[in-house]
Amino acid sequence: MKGLPNERVTMLFSATLPEDIDALAKKYMKNPTKIEIEAKTLTVDRIEQVCYRVEEKNKLNLLRDVTIVENPDSCVIFCNTQAKVEALYAELSKRQYPCDKIHGGMEQDDRIRVMNNFKKGCFRYLIATDVAARGIDIDNISLVVNYDVPVLRENYVHRIGRTGRAGKSGKAVTFVMSTDERRISEINSYTGKELEFSKKPRGSVVIELTPAFQSKLGEKVEIKETKGAALSEEILKLHINAGKKTKMRAVDVVGTLCSIEGMTKDDIGVISIHDVSTFVEILNNKGNMVLKALQTKNIKGRPRSVTVVDEERLQQGRPRR
Repeated sequence: MKGLPNERVTMLFSATLPEDIDALAKKYMKNPTKIEIEAKTLTVDRIEQVCYRVEEKNKLNLLRDVTIVENPDSCVIFCNTQAKVEALYAELSKRQYPCDKIHGGMEQDDRIRVMNNFKKGCFRYLIATDVAARGIDIDNISLVVNYDVPVLRENYVHRIGRTGRAGKSGKAVTFVMSTDERRISEINSYTGKELEFSKKPRGSVVIELTPAFQSKLGEKVEIKETKGAALSEEILKLHINAGKKTKMRAVDVVGTLCSIEGMTKDDIGVISIHDVSTFVEILNNKGNMVLKALQTKNIKGRPRSVTVVDEERLQQGRPRR
């Protein structure tokens, strides 16, 4: 905030307005106008909401049965902790589910990679903490599973809102333990709608539908074109062989890039600085020109190795260069 000009217009957008966000607004905004859009209900009518009573030790088997019966094209499974996400990801991977994971303990670049791959349809099942509940903008998620009941009642609304988008129907399944009753009551009070409990899928139904489920698991993935794909063709991502350990700063990168003839700050995209690496996006089809210039130009007082990031290898989790 200190780096912003004094003469400015400040706008704050938030899906919800909890106390900490409200405090930020009061601290940095002068007599702001509050604009709030209220829906008649917090949940979307076209989302079918189902609850199953289950204890922790039986959740994995129930998840198997639910996914076999629902056999979704795209599914998000929400857990409350990073450790639970990691454990569930390991279990589903062993069972040959096409899946990946996302949580707040991952590097931002890795989270972006996973989300982009999910949007493209590279895998069907995303295991996530609430870090993903408000950041997924995908139109074709057919199933959301609350493997854990969310701690905050607001997060229930954000989670199930990942399905039933763009006028499509969706389904949200919640696993409820005996210790979750209070949280369910809070969710009911918050949404103004009673969550209904259902009987677990019958064994005979699961057995009958298993072949179709296994067949879909083995299907070749059809990669979808994501929003902004055409724009991405104008972007070249570069790797600079220096980072936090050599005290590299974003201002050092920007200063060097803007000293190249034909470059302005508007041609610079996201800059990500890691321990020994820095990644920078060059926009507007100027990437090759910048790459060539940086071969003979110092960055932060000395020559640096600058290469093009192989996005395909990066998305597959291979070395970045």
